[in-house]
This record gives sequence, C-alpha cells and structure tokens, in this order.
Amino acid sequence: MHVRPLTQEDVAAADDVARDALHRPDPGADLAAVARGGRRRIAHLQQTDPDGCFVAEGDAGQVVGVSISLIREGVWGYSLFAVSEHVHGRGLGRALFDAAWDYGRAAGAHIILSSAHPAAMRLYGLTGLPLLPCVAAAGIADLSRAPDLARVRDAGSAELGLVDELGRELRGAAHGVDLPVLLEVGTRLVVVEDRAFAFFRGTRLILAGGRDDQSAALALWGAFARMGRGATVTVDFLTAGQDWAVQACLTAGLALSPDGPMFAGGELGPMRPYLPSGAYL
Repeated sequence: MHVRPLTQEDVAAADDVARDALHRPDPGADLAAVARGGRRRIAHLQQTDPDGCFVAEGDAGQVVGVSISLIREGVWGYSLFAVSEHVHGRGLGRALFDAAWDYGRAAGAHIILSSAHPAAMRLYGLTGLPLLPCVAAAGIADLSRAPDLARVRDAGSAELGLVDELGRELRGAAHGVDLPVLLEVGTRLVVVEDRAFAFFRGTRLILAGGRDDQSAALALWGAFARMGRGATVTVDFLTAGQDWAVQACLTAGLALSPDGPMFAGGELGPMRPYLPSGAYL
C-alpha cells in the first residue's frame, strides 16, 4: 500500500471511500444527489489544488484512503480525510495527512474541522494548532419563534462577491472558486442586505457569516425558514464565540450535542460571526 496524488480517474472511488467511512446522509436525502455532490467536490479540488489531493492505494490497486486539502489566499484548509476500515492501523492515515499538511505547511493560516474520532483528534492536535471545542445543533426548528425576516432575501451567483468580501473580513481569505460549486450542487444562498449570508443544502447549514451578530442570526433564521416547516435541521461546528448562532439554535428549539473540534491558527480573521463549511472551511 502506498500514497500517491489523486487523479480525476480516482474521483468516484475516493468518494465511495469517504461516504463509507464518514457520511451518514440526512433523513430522506437523495442518495444519488449526495454522491453527485461528493464527486463534484473532489473533482473540483483536484483541479484547483492537485498538489494537495492524495489517495492511498491498496495492494490490489484499489483506493482505500483519501486526503484533500486546499489553499485560498494564504489559508490552508483540510477538506476531506477518510480511510477504509479494513486498513486501519497500518499507518496510512498518518501518511495521507502528512502529504496534505506538507502542501500547506508554509501557508499563513490553517483550519481543520475534525471528527470526534480520537485518532483524528490526536493527529490534528500534534500539528500544534490551537484546539477549539465545538457543539452541533439539530432538531425541528420552531419557526413561530423566528424574528422578522423581512431583511432576508434569496440570492444566487450575483451575490458571491459579497460572500467573498465577508469571507476576507471573517476568516482572512475569500472562498473564491469554491462558491459556484456550492450553488452547482444544489446549495441555496440567502443574504441580509450587505451584512450577512447563509448557505444551506436540504436541511443542513453549510456556511454562514456576517458583519454583526444580529445580521448573521437573521441569515441563519432565514435558512431555517426555507428548509421547510417541520424539517429536522442541522448546524455543525459551533465554537465558543458563536453565541449569536447558539442562541438562534436554542431559541428555535434545537438540541445541542458534542461535535468534533476545530483546529485553527495563524493569520486568520476574527472567525466570528462565522460558521465554516465542512468542504471548503
């Protein structure tokens, strides 16, 4: 078994490994659409960051692990990491991560969103990046508790410049070429004037941020409202300092539970009010 660069020919196999190892689709999710979205993400990042994308190849030539990272305006992010269960304990995870980490070692800042798996947390913790504990929120949103959402409007590609502007202010780097891919795979966008945004797909919050807590909370509530009355919504990676989002989730009746931590450090923006994307940080 060995680690090598990921190619476009590996996309489907890499996505299969990732979904088997990591993903539990939301209730009622279109599994074919989930697969299309996962493969589009991997194919996109292989094109934009070929030197940050790797697979582990088994003895028979099959893909048994995947490690994908990206760099945007000096910020390195770890987008995807998965190893097939039957090859755990053979050092492949370390080799895969080290390859991606080397790609971004000289970057000005680094962001990793971890699972709660002890081995993953140990691996990321040994980078020396500060650990930020997280919680997740999930449940049926009580929309009768929503504030006035008149300032929230549906948006599309014409507003991606605003999202990039806010991204630079909040995390220190725009998402750039990643944002059109979000829209392409069925992610929806709402904005609050020029103050805040929220991306969501189905009933899951994908990425959100704003110039002030109130506007960011309004964007989050706008996403909840568009997910559908009675839908079970999910918000991940709520760190300390994102009280605007925690309070919105609790007011909506969602329940909090432990989530994997974030590891982040370097020349980042304030990272608040901000909820990162699992795929694009």
